[in-house]
Amino acid sequence: MSLAQLHSALNDFPVALLVASVAFDLAASGPRRPALQAAAYWSLLAGAGTAIVTAVSGLVAGYFVEPEPAFRQTLLTHRVLGLAIAVVFSALAGWRLWRKNVFGVEEQQSYIVAALVGALAVLWAAHLGGIMVFEHGVGVTP
Repeated sequence: MSLAQLHSALNDFPVALLVASVAFDLAASGPRRPALQAAAYWSLLAGAGTAIVTAVSGLVAGYFVEPEPAFRQTLLTHRVLGLAIAVVFSALAGWRLWRKNVFGVEEQQSYIVAALVGALAVLWAAHLGGIMVFEHGVGVTP
């Protein structure tokens, strides 16, 4: 298995887990719903962990890609977003661990805004990765 194949095998996990975590948090807002809060919490922890592994595998795989002008900027943006996502969601996971999954109203609002922005970044990074693979054949061996 090549590094590009490893990255593509891993990359669905942070997307699914981090977006699900935000969706669970949104569904849990309002009346107390401990099951949804727990689902959001565990999805966040797993998503942050897989985001780190996926970002590292992507960085390493990227060193073996000759960036052609057609996708050089897309690759750079995808790379920067991947690192930012790993950092932001790791920080959110650390915050949530530190607060023992209990936020005040103001903290919850700040957390949700940061997580929503992060989820949008996750979706955009996934889109850029798809462009590189399906339009430019990056990491695909003939």
